[in-house]
Amino acid sequence: MIGDVDVSGVFLPTLLVMMVFTYVLFLGLHAVLVRVHFYRLVWHRALFNVALYAVLLSAVDHFCRSLMLP
Repeated sequence: MIGDVDVSGVFLPTLLVMMVFTYVLFLGLHAVLVRVHFYRLVWHRALFNVALYAVLLSAVDHFCRSLMLP
């Protein structure tokens, strides 16, 4: 995660770009989970959503780091 991403002359931290991408993934997965009524099985919905976002962010980070390996 060294470096910044250049978007029209504005340098954004890599982590910010990954967090936005992860949020888009989270919204899609959240919509699917709502449609299949998965949240009926979850005790604390907000806590589950935070944990799901953290898992997705770590997966995106791992994927980005694996692309950068020589």
